[in-house]
Amino acid sequence: MSKILLFANTDWYLYNFRLSLAKELRAQGHEVILLSPPGNFETLLQADGFQWIPFSLSRQGINPFNELWTLGKLSRLYHLLDPDIVHHFTIKPVIYGSLAAHLLRIPGIINSITGLGHLFIDSEAVTRMLRVIASRLYRINLRGTQVIFENPEDRDIFVQNRLLKAEQSHLILGTGVNVEKFRPSPKTNDTPIVLFSSRMLVTKGLLEFIEAAHILKQKGLKARFAIAGKTDPGNPASVPDGQIDSLKQSDTLEWWGWQDDMPAALARVDIFCLPSYREGVPNALLEACACGLPIVTTDTPGCRDVVTHGVNGLLVPVKNAEAVALALETLIVDHELRHRMGNAGREIAVNQFSTTKVNKETLAVYSLFFKP
Repeated sequence: MSKILLFANTDWYLYNFRLSLAKELRAQGHEVILLSPPGNFETLLQADGFQWIPFSLSRQGINPFNELWTLGKLSRLYHLLDPDIVHHFTIKPVIYGSLAAHLLRIPGIINSITGLGHLFIDSEAVTRMLRVIASRLYRINLRGTQVIFENPEDRDIFVQNRLLKAEQSHLILGTGVNVEKFRPSPKTNDTPIVLFSSRMLVTKGLLEFIEAAHILKQKGLKARFAIAGKTDPGNPASVPDGQIDSLKQSDTLEWWGWQDDMPAALARVDIFCLPSYREGVPNALLEACACGLPIVTTDTPGCRDVVTHGVNGLLVPVKNAEAVALALETLIVDHELRHRMGNAGREIAVNQFSTTKVNKETLAVYSLFFKP
């Protein structure tokens, strides 16, 4: 059996997206260690019986001296833990973790590219410069590793730009959804409820959702528009707190905030909306599909891997609030269409995106390094 280390940039990510993988690895007899900066989910990870180790990591830091210190500290920790396999998630853990693992000759290195994120979406000059640096670091540190992508477009970008070889890459659509936990429920709302649920990031399409809600309210359409989630101060695309405060006072929108029980939250609503700019494969869409909700999302990588236009939802152009409003109106006024698309989404979730399927595909990558 192997000692396996899972490293992400937040304990929130490990708990919400990789806990089922960790449990599956443990059930197979492997020792699993979790590593991330401290947050609000460390006690939950420990309550599930996992060894969780705190590791401070600045998600926005670019000071070279601080970053070198972080890399040195991570290398010492890897040396102390001496894992057989390391699995990294999100940009900095992938780059720093891979470099540390290469230096220590750790035999198994797996990297998950969970989406290209703010660094590859934003067009600001500083971000473009950082993107060039990150690409060069990817090319160096991904060598000799197995790399998992969540959508084919992201994989093609890395292969075509020679950041890795095609034979290193694996396509696994998302992190999976628990289709027993997330299930359809009867809809009894007289006035349809539309939910946006995500971290409060500009790149998730929050501003377009807000504008679309205002457009439809001004038209006199009878619907309720709700926002669930929380801020993410460590992300450069985070919506300012002042703007969040104004949302809480809005007459057009309902502020639901962070939801500890997402299946219960999704059971309350009729339509799900996530007009994101780009994704790996968003779990929010997978959960909505599993709950039998019709979806309005964008025709962009990650989102269109979950939603087929006209089948289980409607796809709209990126950064187009008018198109979001039109798509939402189509679903709001047509109960039968919502029902048909919701049923199709549930079938897609069960057949293509269950955690059972995704974990099986991920373990196939691990098997390349398992000890006989």
